[in-house]
Amino acid sequence: MSAVVVFGAGGNAGRRVVARAVARGHQVTAVVRDPAKYSSSEYPELSGPGVALVAGDVTDPASVAAVSAGRDAVISAAYRADLPSGEFFPAATRALLAGLPRAGVTRLLVVGLGTVLEAAPGVPLHDTPGFPAEARAFSLGHAAELELLRAADPELDWAVLAPPPSYLDAEGPGTGRYRLGGSAVLPAPADAPLFAYADLAIALIDEIETPKHHRALVAVGPA
Repeated sequence: MSAVVVFGAGGNAGRRVVARAVARGHQVTAVVRDPAKYSSSEYPELSGPGVALVAGDVTDPASVAAVSAGRDAVISAAYRADLPSGEFFPAATRALLAGLPRAGVTRLLVVGLGTVLEAAPGVPLHDTPGFPAEARAFSLGHAAELELLRAADPELDWAVLAPPPSYLDAEGPGTGRYRLGGSAVLPAPADAPLFAYADLAIALIDEIETPKHHRALVAVGPA
């Protein structure tokens, strides 16, 4: 059993990560900006045995350190729609890089974005011809996040798990299976079902329990 912190615990990915971690017997600190907004009736994953719902700010190093102290690992699934991607994701990464060492945490998993994965060697999907400008701007925030992680102190053992570059299934229970790749987009049949947040959560908790990827961008998708 581990003590795991989940930033962005109220989001599509975060809620499922919390639920999966608790089901596996882990103790979870579920971090949101305002716990009062997350009632137990609407967000049952964030209440009950094994979960502590707390206020925290993933862009504030002191807050990161405070909620992460004494924990074994941190998962960041945080996102803010009210801030530009190019502002939020680098700010969050800098705060994690500053706060986690203070808390004594050395393992960090980050929910990435599929458009940062390579469409060809050395060419992220967001740099391919015809890629939508608005989507590219959002993807560049994740790319900046990744560069900060790559330049981080080697004592921080991080991994970014990037799901397919498409919408994810936010409602379904998933299949209970997934596959992993490297830094390139995983090939998939045109009729492949949407990858589920539920299966992304399984991949993240598996990586907490049995770390296989270190300081790496990792594609994850349907099996």
